[in-house]
Amino acid sequence: MIRCVKTAFHTSKWDLERLYTCNRISAEVWNQCLLIAKHHALQDDGKWIGKTELQAALKNQFPLHSQSVQAVCHKYLFARDSAKQARKQGLRTKYPYKKKKHFNTKWVDQAFKIKANTIYLSLGIQNGKRQQPIKITVPRLPNPDIKEIELVFDRKLVISMSYDDGQAAAENQGSQTAAIDLGEIHSITATTTENKSIIITGRKVRSIHRLRNKKLAEIQKLMSKCQKGSRQWKKYNRAKKYILSKSERQLNDAIHKTTKQFVEWCRENEVKAAVVGKVEGVQRNTKKKKRKTVTQKLSNWSFGKIQKQLAYKLEAQGASMKMIDESYTSQQCPCCGRRKKISSRNYNCSCGYTEHRDVHGSKGILSKYLHGDIRYLGETKEIKYLRIA
Repeated sequence: MIRCVKTAFHTSKWDLERLYTCNRISAEVWNQCLLIAKHHALQDDGKWIGKTELQAALKNQFPLHSQSVQAVCHKYLFARDSAKQARKQGLRTKYPYKKKKHFNTKWVDQAFKIKANTIYLSLGIQNGKRQQPIKITVPRLPNPDIKEIELVFDRKLVISMSYDDGQAAAENQGSQTAAIDLGEIHSITATTTENKSIIITGRKVRSIHRLRNKKLAEIQKLMSKCQKGSRQWKKYNRAKKYILSKSERQLNDAIHKTTKQFVEWCRENEVKAAVVGKVEGVQRNTKKKKRKTVTQKLSNWSFGKIQKQLAYKLEAQGASMKMIDESYTSQQCPCCGRRKKISSRNYNCSCGYTEHRDVHGSKGILSKYLHGDIRYLGETKEIKYLRIA
């Protein structure tokens, strides 16, 4: 299984300045990718430049290792292709166009060497002469073989290391399928084919978001009264970065705990496959009259992070995860087929059907996956409610 760990490091003052320079040079590589791609499209009747041509155009232009330059090139191509796929799905996604001042530098394969706790980051050959590598010391390195190293800025420079832990996915003998309804109040609500449900509250995540937004608004108000670039402005700007960094760590911790609890519940209930309802586009499809009132709520909804963490944690347990359309699963009654929007926490229909709203939504997703439409799956046997501390 591929794992990733982010950690601090020690280095000399000179090498630290060289690392900052690497990120500035990587930004120049990105900007050059934008320029080359634009010129190629103008000269070739709108035809996109390919990977081989783009890498050839960037060769021997920058004082970085060739694989580090190629990594930036690959990120640009991935961003471009992802935007194309999103546009095919009807989204108004823009192709990469913004120039950057800093961009994460990546070293892969032969671009770095490790001796004990010391890592040597190569800068390649320039003007026929091999440049002196950057030397950094990491207190604790993962035991398995490291695949790539990325230089990341999180209030200070840190490195993100990807490695293979050598462990295969666990053998899963389960037979159950669980449908997951992601929400803003309840982060995860799921129901299995045996009609066992779990609800994991998301109030912890929401409170972190709200406190962060409140503190940022206060600092932004103070910054607006200062001259940009002044000592006081810089002081507030450091405080702003501190709040963003701290809240990001708190959010990641809360989401990790949420997904871990769900995966443990899946293992206890012998879940072999998980089905997640697609929630992308909820904000775009909200009516204009209500959009202003729900914009902040939806912007604080970290469903993308939850989906990513569920994917690799379920894979480690030998379970698969699929995405399906969740249209009307929270609105349609499985008994009589009537549709209505519910503002309370319980779904009550005039035909007599009643259920917890989020459990009702997860059952609708499960029914869609199993039968292709929304049907009554029986009475819920048990509901497990978990709160993140």
